[in-house]
Amino acid sequence: MFKRIALVVALAAASTVAVAAPVTYKIDPNHTDVVASWSHFGYSNPIAHFGDVDGVIVYDADHVGASKVEVTIPLSGLEANVPDFNEHLRSADFFDAEKYPTITFKSTKVEAAGDKKLRVFGDLTLHGVTKAVVLDTTINKIAEHPISKRAAAGFDATTTIKRSDFGVDKYAPNVSDAVTIRITTEASVPKPEAKK
Repeated sequence: MFKRIALVVALAAASTVAVAAPVTYKIDPNHTDVVASWSHFGYSNPIAHFGDVDGVIVYDADHVGASKVEVTIPLSGLEANVPDFNEHLRSADFFDAEKYPTITFKSTKVEAAGDKKLRVFGDLTLHGVTKAVVLDTTINKIAEHPISKRAAAGFDATTTIKRSDFGVDKYAPNVSDAVTIRITTEASVPKPEAKK
């Protein structure tokens, strides 16, 4: 009888240990890229990269709904591979970066959407306007990073927005109103702070 009770206690303890707590990951800007693409008069499909991304991802594998994302994208990190075009995109014709220097995304809900798939609902603020968007997200990998030896996670996500919804409608519809956004990100648990 005593052995049976001990076994039940041991199994209960093991099951408690197996329950994963939410993990907070800091986005690595060196391994994160936000890419926007659109149609230019139907002739080409240019792209622009948004770097220097800063943010936090909280992922709870056991309770996906408790997960959340908060990201800031400075327009200073915009790169369209042509210096004059970079400046035009930052001008008042488009992002008006002097007045609105950052783009932000803050999740409002996360739900499972299949094997290694999530739907991340949230508020995107761009050009001073906030609109709800949904990121169709793939979990690439969650494991200890082989170099840092810290817990790490990688995700890809896509969405399509209408730039006119954010007041960025110059040259539409010849330059497409619809903009496809692709995101790839790597994030790690921050290093423990050194004890003073």
